[in-house]
Amino acid sequence: MLALVHLSPVLLVAAMLVLLRRPPIQAALAGTALVSLLWLAGAADAWQLRSLLAASQDTAVLFASTAFVIVPGLAFVILIERMRVNLALSQWVQGLGLGRGDQLVFIVLGLAPLLEAMTGFGVSLIATVPLLLSLFERRIALRIALAGMAIMPWGTLGLASVIGAALAQLDASALAATSALTSAAVFLALAALSLYLAGARAPQAWMALGGFWLLFVGVLYSASRWLGPEVAGVAAGLLTAAAVLGKGQWQLRRSANTGLAAPWPRQAWPYLALIACIVLLKLLWALTAWQDRWIVEGSVVSWKPLASPGVALLLLLAMLAVHLRSAQAPAGVDDNLLPALVARAKRPLLTIFFFLAMSQMMVKAGFLSGLTQLLAGLSSGAATPLVAVLGGLSGYMTGSNVGGNAIFMPAIALLPESSRLLLAAVQNSAAGHAALGSLSIVMLILGLAKTQATEEAELVRFGFALVALNTLLVALAAVLLSGWL
Repeated sequence: MLALVHLSPVLLVAAMLVLLRRPPIQAALAGTALVSLLWLAGAADAWQLRSLLAASQDTAVLFASTAFVIVPGLAFVILIERMRVNLALSQWVQGLGLGRGDQLVFIVLGLAPLLEAMTGFGVSLIATVPLLLSLFERRIALRIALAGMAIMPWGTLGLASVIGAALAQLDASALAATSALTSAAVFLALAALSLYLAGARAPQAWMALGGFWLLFVGVLYSASRWLGPEVAGVAAGLLTAAAVLGKGQWQLRRSANTGLAAPWPRQAWPYLALIACIVLLKLLWALTAWQDRWIVEGSVVSWKPLASPGVALLLLLAMLAVHLRSAQAPAGVDDNLLPALVARAKRPLLTIFFFLAMSQMMVKAGFLSGLTQLLAGLSSGAATPLVAVLGGLSGYMTGSNVGGNAIFMPAIALLPESSRLLLAAVQNSAAGHAALGSLSIVMLILGLAKTQATEEAELVRFGFALVALNTLLVALAAVLLSGWL
């Protein structure tokens, strides 16, 4: 009974989001308020000013590290929308001359993960939904868009992995690399589902998918471990997309067609500039260790602002500002950026803030001790399915990998070190894939496609089925990995 009381804030959030269908910010506020009331009423550890200050400090540090990426990231999103960068990308893909199977792999394992890993916030959908609608029948296109979106939980330059690692007191690179393995089956399943939905039945298409999947997972794992989560998703999407284009070019030459693939659209230069900024900053950090000169300390967590991908985004925004002033930019491209940014950023920032506050109060007040004892009393194999379900639930509830990790990752931090990394990766992967199939992402697709009520209900059910499938695959992958890691 006491365990239900301690988990009641999470259950309240789930009920408000899934059953009552309230906005995430309302659910986050309600969860935070309930934790506060229960703490003051003595339902957990005794209320102490020291514990409240510790929760406040860690919430502030984690929120600052999140906002430092989200705010410039959303400013970048607004500018590229106004510059019609994604329209140019869509037209470019259609002009590549790829076969149906290669087109699908290029989009769901290349272009969509690349754009989502660089920016997050569902930006890849702005490019892929119109593109898929132009290539496939409407019902199929919407399902492929959602399946492709749910592939990449490394959005916003690996922010969720960085925050999750801080909450679980783990190395961010180790967590991201292990998450690449726990997510590997999801990558293959969703890409195969997209291929099937598109009607690609040729054996060659499925064999090619297997090869590109191995490349995607291999690059994601290697880049996560050796370069860090900030560039891992970008590298995996970029190299997979390049491999598909290389295959298409080879087929053109083999068929005695000397035509070349369409060149990268000049309007899409901001994406290349962002990659360049990230890589150069990584090299600078490796050579000088300047990121260690400024460390913001909380009670348990810490943050290095100079190591944040927000630095690369700020540099790119400065480049865009100079470019728009020097070039003859279309009217309205950089007008009223601040109001548009505030309008788009306030809800996700407030939602994440209250979820972080709720999670930190639950940790500092001992609300998660019962869950931790339950997990600690189970074997790794037995604990894995439970963590996967909790991760999938938290990601689907919050619509955010960061928000999902904020709820349950602190409990994993209290587990024995021998099992912590794998279970943290399960939480990270399950929450990430569930968040990208959540109601907020479904609504974004529906808005971009201007759908009708019947299509909405179908896509919501399809998204929930994807979340259930992804959670199961993450759990199975982790059970297999438990004997190896």
